[in-house]
Amino acid sequence: MEYFCYHRDRLGSLPLREELTEAHWSYMDGYEKELIARGPTFAADGETPTGSVHIVDLPDAAAARAFAFDEPNYQAGAFRDVLVRRWRNLLGRTMWEFPGGASGGNRYLVLGLGSGRAADADVPSDRPSDRDDLIAYGPLLSDDGATWLGTAVLLRAPDPATARTVLTADRYADIEVHAWEFGGRR
Repeated sequence: MEYFCYHRDRLGSLPLREELTEAHWSYMDGYEKELIARGPTFAADGETPTGSVHIVDLPDAAAARAFAFDEPNYQAGAFRDVLVRRWRNLLGRTMWEFPGGASGGNRYLVLGLGSGRAADADVPSDRPSDRDDLIAYGPLLSDDGATWLGTAVLLRAPDPATARTVLTADRYADIEVHAWEFGGRR
């Protein structure tokens, strides 16, 4: 089962995160085969870290929560909160299989939280390039997979406003757009 984890930084936690970089990477090395995507998010300046995304394939919700809450930065207090949701990998690939590669162009996390009838349940295909710019795409779900709670997307786009358009605006209580980049040692 796939899970989306988003750790949001506590204000002023950058020195602590820098101190724990090797511990974080070593922890993630233990999940190398399970990781679908990972990487930091940034403030509008493109330099100040604001969080850390991990999409991981684990046996169940308990394993996903253990993964998220045993993470060294979380244990040390660098994160203010963690979002853990079941996720479905509609692209069927990892970020390392993204045809656009690990660099070049602007990358974003687009996170839409909602309820009710599922929105954006299919991979966008309005334009031929849509799928080519998607790094990861899928619904956020309840632990049992039965209830839609939103959509999480990692994509390449020219700017945040364009990235936001990947989701249907009026179907979400909120849509967040964060600058994002490929993470890890790979």
